[in-house]
Amino acid sequence: MKNTIFILSLVLCIACSKNSDINDTPVAPNNQNTNWLIPQAEVLDGGPGIDGIPSIDNPKFNTVDRIDFLKDNDLVVGIIDEGMVKAYPHPILDWHEIVNDVVNDKNVALTYCPLTGTGVAWDRNVNGNITEFGVSGKLYNTNLIPYDRETGSYWSQMRLDCVRGDLVETKISTFHSIETTWKTWKTAYPNSLVLDTNTGFSRNYERFPYGDYRTNHNNIIFPVSKTDRRLPAKERVLAIITDNQKRVYSIELFTENKVITDQINDEEIIVIGSKADNFVVAYKNIEGSNWSYVENQLPIIATDQLGNTIDLSGKITDGPNANNQLQPVSTQFMGYFFAFGTFYIDIDIYEE
Repeated sequence: MKNTIFILSLVLCIACSKNSDINDTPVAPNNQNTNWLIPQAEVLDGGPGIDGIPSIDNPKFNTVDRIDFLKDNDLVVGIIDEGMVKAYPHPILDWHEIVNDVVNDKNVALTYCPLTGTGVAWDRNVNGNITEFGVSGKLYNTNLIPYDRETGSYWSQMRLDCVRGDLVETKISTFHSIETTWKTWKTAYPNSLVLDTNTGFSRNYERFPYGDYRTNHNNIIFPVSKTDRRLPAKERVLAIITDNQKRVYSIELFTENKVITDQINDEEIIVIGSKADNFVVAYKNIEGSNWSYVENQLPIIATDQLGNTIDLSGKITDGPNANNQLQPVSTQFMGYFFAFGTFYIDIDIYEE
């Protein structure tokens, strides 16, 4: 019954959105460019309005042993940078969608869209200016449209660019992140910092606000411009997005933990995954290395024939290349397949 009431309320939001003016705030008054880079008719008002879903701008973190609101199968998005390890739980991101943070010397906005299941770490340094991102309340192809508080321009989370305002066509830079379960993360990184429920807002972080959305493949809620049925709509995939090539790797490929060797833009990569531990990551390979999966030694996930071992973050922890770092493959992030199929026409699906 609660799910039915929730869906009905969203339908009302959609109905209202058809008559709303999508040329209103938060674009700053001094913006000279008010044209859309995307089809204006496909930009919908999600209902809450600007900052109706409040970003977290002063995040508080706690240690793993003091986190008691997460279940083992809850997902988190993690960032690892030069010894700094932070996790951003989905149960908080579901309610706030953007966390403006600093990781070491990096100004990061962890952007998350619960409707597309996509979490991406954005660089808040845009054209030399440090900005914060907020939730505009608008959606394109049912995906989050953040706005930046420096210029008031609109951005598309999954397109990774500015779609309206003075910064239109500007590309966003991203930082490498890893999505996995709380159980896997706390096992791999017991000394991690974890975003805490002390957000300054009153939310029930133990309740998912979108009913059965995560498991109901027929429940997309908002319209999308294209439907790709090659995989189930809500199947979770890792997407690699480059200028010349886009490809997804379903987590279902990794029911048996493994390392896949592949080519992206004529460069050899390794894609390592485990459905049981619920992660898929991709790194540029070391020339001549042949990797195999390492069981039950998190954060170690693979070893090569030379004795090198790597962890979830791609750091070589042991062997002749110890302390070197495998480079992440371009921009990569997890999400629901239908979203990538909508945003990237004929995106490649890796098949064995």
